[in-house]
Amino acid sequence: MIKVKVEKQNAKYKKVAVLGHAMYDEYGKDIVCSAASSIVTTTVNGILSLNKGSLSYMVSKKGVSITIKSDDTTTQVLINNMVSLLKELEKNYPENIEVK
Repeated sequence: MIKVKVEKQNAKYKKVAVLGHAMYDEYGKDIVCSAASSIVTTTVNGILSLNKGSLSYMVSKKGVSITIKSDDTTTQVLINNMVSLLKELEKNYPENIEVK
């Protein structure tokens, strides 16, 4: 199962961790993992193209950890959109992804 952990402080996003494998299908064929990866990658790349200092991220074999360094509206709106998309994915695949 993919586990998404979202941390907020004063209603602002501070950290997001996306860890694990959905186990919907085998590696390379898992549509849930593919969707989650696309959502996260597109969001991070979009934010960094607008402001390179607004976040940092670390990718490991376990997943990705994102630290939001900026409270600017654009970064916060895009992170909120990412979390909303992951929650929609969770609604459709509750056995494969969990957003907290």
